[in-house]
Amino acid sequence: MGNGGRQTLRALTVGRWILHVDLDQFLAAVELRRHPELEGLPVIVGGSGDPTEPRKVVTCASYRAREFGVHAGMPLRVAARRCPDATFLPSDTAAYDEASDQVMGLLRDLGHPVEVWGWDEAYVGADVEDPFALAERIREVVAGTGLSCSVGISDNKQRAKVATGFGKPAGVFSLTDANWMAVMGDRPVDALWGVGPKTAKKLASLGITTVSDLAATDAAVLTSAFGPTTGLWILLLAKGGGDSEVSPQPWVPRSRSHVITFPQDLTDRADMESAVARLAAQTLAEVVDAGRVVTRVAVTVRTSTFYTRTKIRKLAAAGTDLDLITATALDVLALFDLDRPIRLLGVRLELAMPEWVVGANP
Repeated sequence: MGNGGRQTLRALTVGRWILHVDLDQFLAAVELRRHPELEGLPVIVGGSGDPTEPRKVVTCASYRAREFGVHAGMPLRVAARRCPDATFLPSDTAAYDEASDQVMGLLRDLGHPVEVWGWDEAYVGADVEDPFALAERIREVVAGTGLSCSVGISDNKQRAKVATGFGKPAGVFSLTDANWMAVMGDRPVDALWGVGPKTAKKLASLGITTVSDLAATDAAVLTSAFGPTTGLWILLLAKGGGDSEVSPQPWVPRSRSHVITFPQDLTDRADMESAVARLAAQTLAEVVDAGRVVTRVAVTVRTSTFYTRTKIRKLAAAGTDLDLITATALDVLALFDLDRPIRLLGVRLELAMPEWVVGANP
């Protein structure tokens, strides 16, 4: 974080600041917390912790492991080749839930609205004179748990999220109108949070490759290429704008899903149907435990050639009847041409939203 950023913020009047808090190497950090003897060593979390297990991928790599080119989503076997001395550990969802709940509770105790975005990140909205002081307080509170975090400061979520990337690891960075273009102008458009590879490719076809290029583009050009909603949104992002509301309401999942990648491709139709039925039952059990009801059933199929498609069907009436939901999932599976070996199957159950959520988000 440069001194100029702090001086610029201090010169502004008290206002609504948004701080993006991102827990550093979260899953690996939780494991290092309970295995302190591994501190400073490459640690890779994923699957059952067995790097020879076929078709399992890295869930999280410690910073030390990342120095060897290991990253999330990489096959464990590839990670083992790149970093043969790494310690491989199994994923432990319960431990990550507990650690996340601990940190988010401490953030709420600071007395500001907190909007949780998953295990390892949250937004804090605060009317404070010095957001840097709050950021440092957040870092201290998180450090007290044995974990660490980075904090991005801005006046909207998207810009704060981008700022956090410049603060990693375990630092603080601010992005405001005063330094936005100086920091971001020459960077590629996909440096903006929310601009992915497909959008970047389409922008490049229009001769738009940097954030400053995008910010200077006429709105009519973008709305013509992307439609009015997306076109105006990416223009706003390029100019440093975004969503400035932090909602303390608890996050409510809109769906529940499970997928399975098979050690060997499935070729028998009965095996595929059996797998889908098991996935539907497993997913529905979690839905019922959460007191939710299902509205739509989706099935995802990935072939041995990595061709991936999802099809979905709406239930006649929302419910939790296992026989009906299983039958619907099998009906959706039947919509696919299952003439190629199947590498992966998944079932997603979309859920009816509670009335208070619908009322808050019309």
